[in-house]
Amino acid sequence: MSDAQTPPAAAPAPPPPVKKNNRGPLFLILGGVVALGAIIWFLYWLLVGSHYVSTDNAYVGADVALITPQVAGAVTEVRVADTQAVKKGDVLAVIDPADAQVAAEKAEANLGSATRQVQGQFATNDQLAAQVSARDADLAKAKAQLAAAESDLAKAKVDLDRRQALAASGAVSGEELTTAKNAYQTAQANLAATKAAGAQAVANRKAAASQYDAQAALTKGAGVAANPEVQSAKAQLDAAKLDLSRTVLRAPIDGVVAKRNVQVGQRVTVGSQLMTVVPLTQVYVDANFKEVQLKKVRPGQPVELTSDLYGKGVKYRGTVIGFAGGTGSAFAVIPAQNATGNWIKVVQRLPVRIAIDARDLHDHPLRVGLSMDAKIHLVSE
Repeated sequence: MSDAQTPPAAAPAPPPPVKKNNRGPLFLILGGVVALGAIIWFLYWLLVGSHYVSTDNAYVGADVALITPQVAGAVTEVRVADTQAVKKGDVLAVIDPADAQVAAEKAEANLGSATRQVQGQFATNDQLAAQVSARDADLAKAKAQLAAAESDLAKAKVDLDRRQALAASGAVSGEELTTAKNAYQTAQANLAATKAAGAQAVANRKAAASQYDAQAALTKGAGVAANPEVQSAKAQLDAAKLDLSRTVLRAPIDGVVAKRNVQVGQRVTVGSQLMTVVPLTQVYVDANFKEVQLKKVRPGQPVELTSDLYGKGVKYRGTVIGFAGGTGSAFAVIPAQNATGNWIKVVQRLPVRIAIDARDLHDHPLRVGLSMDAKIHLVSE
């Protein structure tokens, strides 16, 4: 075939159209949004967020009153039920008072007996004092008799000496001399008897004084009411009356009854838990903040609280009143043991106690255990 017959070559195909890259402006917009969000977040943190710390790990608590009997016995009455509101002094339950009543009556009888015994001791004191006075009189009488006997003996001696001097000249008869000798001997005997009686009087006086001192020691320095025996009996009576009063269990505080687990006829022992009374007007919040949040938290700082029960629309005013003595893990039943080779640091939480405004609690009562959100305003120092 000749060259004139060769067909012309086909024209090259046009290149495909180039697509425009529109992602650049999108990335710019996204970057601007992120930057704007970062700026807004920074400004919020700087102006607002840095002045507060918050947590939703917070719960309502209260110092509940445990109702436990102080005397044993069978329960005859239970006057309250769970969820019932009570006032301080209201009767919650009654334990059979029969045994306590008998014990109180016995103690009262013992007090009466002790009082009479001490009154008898005081009367004996007076009697023994009179006996001491009588022995003093006997002693004085014995001294007078001794003086008289000594005088009689001296007179008899003088008479005898005179008659013996005259007997040699015959001026005094033998009979008269004999009479003088007898009188002298009689005076000597009377003197000896009087001395013996005086010694007996002294001994009797000492014996009476000893009896009086021994009896007076039982009643020394106090009247009947202040006597130790009477006071001991009175203390026993007071204890018996106290046990009798304890057969009636009363509410120690205002609150709501919870966990009632006692029934009529049940025999209870001292210290067994019958129920609890929750003081709903005195509840508080324990908020568990992370340790890294507590650098600027101080007692007295205001707190804003909300409850899941009422929602975010109901706000409670609170105040930080203190910090727990340790973290929750430190007081756990099985504390964490960190002295291991594969230890990993975990941020701990420390309970912060928050008091709630009483008016807010009155308007919107809370119950123990409810979840709360707490936000502490970090007031600058």
